[in-house]
Amino acid sequence: MNRDTICIHGGYTPGNGEPRNIPIVQSTTFRYATGEAMGALFDLEASGYFYTRLQNPTNDHVAAKITQLEGGTAGMLTSSGQAANFYAVFNLASCGDHVVASSAIYGGTFNLFAVTMKRMGIEFTFVSPDCSEEELEAAFRPNTKAVFGESVANPALSVLDIERFAKAAHAHGVPLIIDNTFPTPINCRPFEFGADIVTHSTTKYMDGHANAVGGAIVDSGKFDWTKYPDKYPGLCTPDESYHGVTYTERFGLAGAFITKATAQLMRDFGSIPSPQNAYYLNIGLETLSLRMARHCANALAVAKYLKNHPKVAWVRHPSLEGDPDYALAQKYMPKGSCGVVSFGVKGGREAASKFMAGLELASIATHVADAKTCVLHPASTTHRQMSDAELAQAGVSPDLVRFSVGIEDIQDILADVEKALAAV
Repeated sequence: MNRDTICIHGGYTPGNGEPRNIPIVQSTTFRYATGEAMGALFDLEASGYFYTRLQNPTNDHVAAKITQLEGGTAGMLTSSGQAANFYAVFNLASCGDHVVASSAIYGGTFNLFAVTMKRMGIEFTFVSPDCSEEELEAAFRPNTKAVFGESVANPALSVLDIERFAKAAHAHGVPLIIDNTFPTPINCRPFEFGADIVTHSTTKYMDGHANAVGGAIVDSGKFDWTKYPDKYPGLCTPDESYHGVTYTERFGLAGAFITKATAQLMRDFGSIPSPQNAYYLNIGLETLSLRMARHCANALAVAKYLKNHPKVAWVRHPSLEGDPDYALAQKYMPKGSCGVVSFGVKGGREAASKFMAGLELASIATHVADAKTCVLHPASTTHRQMSDAELAQAGVSPDLVRFSVGIEDIQDILADVEKALAAV
């Protein structure tokens, strides 16, 4: 099936007389006739459900759809995009290990890596997405376990050269993890360019209506963990916390990573989405391809308008001709990048605040990538924990306004922007 059709039919095929929509299995537990039958589930010798903290049919159907959209072999849902990024990295790295990450990432993810996971004994080296080959090579250490980046950075909107970072990661025997939230698999499929694991904040375009917080992890099934058993003992040696199972032996390359993340991390941390939220997510997924086309078209129109406005200092949108990453965007996402535009109003922070206060259609909201147009000043909100130097490294200037263009009529959006700029 093509991606537009997968959005509708992926992950779930009803049988005769069964519901056409993915059913909501709103149950914490599942009944079995014998203890032996349930024991086989606990030993990972049989497939099925026994406790929703680990797995739930509704969640699994939706995860299967996202996995199909990305072209992966296995996937799982989490309660947030933040949980997805944490699980994806922590499934590979533990105390004493090291990860290379792009510096142009969402502020919450930067804080997760630089502060919280650092307290867990995991060190991160941050490199600019356009760093030199020498700088990228120097970032690796003998204990490096993964490379992490965002396909389109939030909110800097820089585009990661996925093939380049994948080549560097694989040369050092580690996988590349890509957060693909902004373009979604409708516009970009990182696995086709060498990425190994993809994460999402499904809260954004996938849900699309600001209804439900969630996340997802998808494994390509292509990275051969068994080549590096000393580097990835959690996948290649018996897990004594789960009856001595060796994940790569039992589930192969296609299923080892996600099964370990479920059996270990979801079991112990419990960041599971409710089946109700997974149901909402699936409703959003059904129109994802339609909405992304409208988001991208509207965003490009806004970017072109802002580029020619005398009160605007600069504009960034990957699909805008003249953008520093336009060529990369055309390579990795030729159908369109995302619906977000970042720009600076002449006059800095004060002018940005005046502009935002003058908007009526667009909402000031700590959100991005849903049907309604919204706006935010990252330096004083989502990235306020970062120093000026860290902000600069992440591509977030003090005057940056993140404008998430919705799917309203473009003339109404432009009229709102024009009126707000006139008041600055």
